[in-house]
Amino acid sequence: MLAPYYHNKLIEAGCDEAGRGCYAGPVFAAAVILPKDFYHPLLNDSKKVTEKNRLLLKEYIENAAISWAVAKIDHTEIDKINILKASFKAMHFAIKALKQEPEFLLIDGNRFMAYPNIPHITIVKGDGKYASIAAASILAKTHRDAYMKKLDKIYPAYHWGTNKGYGTLDHRKAIAEIGLCKYHRKSFDILPKQESLFPNDDLR
Repeated sequence: MLAPYYHNKLIEAGCDEAGRGCYAGPVFAAAVILPKDFYHPLLNDSKKVTEKNRLLLKEYIENAAISWAVAKIDHTEIDKINILKASFKAMHFAIKALKQEPEFLLIDGNRFMAYPNIPHITIVKGDGKYASIAAASILAKTHRDAYMKKLDKIYPAYHWGTNKGYGTLDHRKAIAEIGLCKYHRKSFDILPKQESLFPNDDLR
């Protein structure tokens, strides 16, 4: 049973990201302000919800939320500032885009770069504990999945329509066969290691 809120009398926004560990594409983040009495029996950490139910929840959350926003940081920015900072930056953009300013932030995870003038708390596995964080995880995940499915039409060889850019076996095989494309995160160590043509060269 997810907790409906952390502070009963404050306007809270739950925040979460999707795509942090992917080989390719942007990292997405969502911020969601829910009514205090919000409830949906399927709501949970997005990783524990089927794709079909995530899409049902996406529509329900977007209609029922007091305010919600989704933002992304692309692969080039990730390579410049690193994935952790990019995740925080995406969360900041999502928070800034909310139509109502929250008074308190619930952040999934154990680290966060403080948002100006709004206090926060970090909650490990918060997407399985608080409704607003779970809702943010659903929106971040569904919006990112939809984006990766669009990229899959441009680069079908990487199977992003199914793996969404994660380092699955089919994705790794495609990288080994055809290399990286412009949407891959070059700062990630994802190219397969090539064996030396002369393994005993140091003995020569």
